[in-house]
Amino acid sequence: MAQTKQYETVIGLEVHVELATRTKIFCGCSTAFGGEPNTHTCPVCTGMPGSLPVLNKQVLKYAVAVGLATGCEITRNCKFDRKNYFYPDNPQNYQISQLYLPICRNGKVEIETEDGKKFIGIHEIHMEEDAGKLIHDEWDDCSLVDYNRSGVPLIEIVSEPDMRSSQEVIAYLEKLRMIIQYLGASDCKLQEGSMRADVNLSVREAGTERFGTRTEMKNLNSFKAISRAIAGEAERQIDLLESGEKVIQETRRWDDNKGESYAMRSKEDAQDYRYFPDPDLVPVVVDEAFLEEIRAQQPEFREEKMIRYKQEFELPDYDIDIITASKRMADLFEATVALGSHPKKVSNWLMGETLRLLKEKNMDPEDIRFSPENLSRLIALTDAKAVNNSVAKEVFEVMFERDVDPEAYVEEKGLKTVNDEGALRKTVEEIIAANPQSVADYRSGKQKAMGFLVGQTMKAMKGKADPGMVNQLLKELL
Repeated sequence: MAQTKQYETVIGLEVHVELATRTKIFCGCSTAFGGEPNTHTCPVCTGMPGSLPVLNKQVLKYAVAVGLATGCEITRNCKFDRKNYFYPDNPQNYQISQLYLPICRNGKVEIETEDGKKFIGIHEIHMEEDAGKLIHDEWDDCSLVDYNRSGVPLIEIVSEPDMRSSQEVIAYLEKLRMIIQYLGASDCKLQEGSMRADVNLSVREAGTERFGTRTEMKNLNSFKAISRAIAGEAERQIDLLESGEKVIQETRRWDDNKGESYAMRSKEDAQDYRYFPDPDLVPVVVDEAFLEEIRAQQPEFREEKMIRYKQEFELPDYDIDIITASKRMADLFEATVALGSHPKKVSNWLMGETLRLLKEKNMDPEDIRFSPENLSRLIALTDAKAVNNSVAKEVFEVMFERDVDPEAYVEEKGLKTVNDEGALRKTVEEIIAANPQSVADYRSGKQKAMGFLVGQTMKAMKGKADPGMVNQLLKELL
């Protein structure tokens, strides 16, 4: 059926972020990812009768820090509520969350896309506990539940319906992730579920003010999946409207393998959850002294870093853009420069070999294991011409994997550049004698022959010669 009208997509997000605390939100159990099923549990996070929750203060600190960084108003008197629903991964048969008085409200973040800059409103940020995890075993036709994740602290960041495309959604998520990583409040790894986004989406005729009926899509664990889900759901809703049918308000599950979504349940209202204030938790009072403490601990964010890097290190804009996009990369850069390494040389290693290996191994910058001390040592070795570039790259690969001391590794493996001119001259003479055709080619003006002779010399020296010196000796002897 040919589409007769122009439609606009309206999108709002609910972003769940697992906070980087060592213990859970209301008990002392570990929040470490992984672990044998049901080993990070206790009576509180498994919902045993008579057990009492106590708020982890670090959760409040992280929530307020994220609120301040996203321009939110901080609720000075807030409290927790019980959201009642029955599901096997929810051991108490309710979730402790915040409905009536969330910790943060009315914020905004600035995003940038090809269409320019734009502010995305944040309706609220609230604290809550995560549920357990259901594992569906199709082989034995049963479902298993792991409560290790139950009680892991979350903040839920609820945006206004201000986004109009998947590009704006991804820009917003990347901006949120960067702010939260800079704060150290979460690693925001989508693949481990420490950042999850539910997409609320509706379509309407272009130019109209009234919102269409929205659906909520779950099960989105990568930016690519989110983009595909937005495109798929917008198309599905437009097809319904074009056919004269209605969009039903419901929760849908996106299947990224099939590229389609299917209905999970009709969308519940807040009344269906029968919210009421949690009787076991005291209200949270945020005073000015506490707020000032959090403000004083806020880091230098990306925008400020970019200005300082330009002035202090005189790096190209491209380098600054890449390095500051990751807190881990920026920290590594600054720490290596502080050890005396030249800023542009540090940048070259981060932009070149580091990014190459991260991509090759499908890793995030946050997974970098090598230390600034060892990167600084490797740069010093190359500056002193103790190793040539190809050996330095070989050493870096080992350092990237195991954070070895490059000086000790070069010594142990005998990789130091041979700067003994006598030994090098002898090898070059042998190569010239063994390759009369290449010598003749070079003398007749074929420059490629020089490259071959340099290569043969480097091979004979097991890669441990200075290519500049080899070139110089070859030209002299030829």
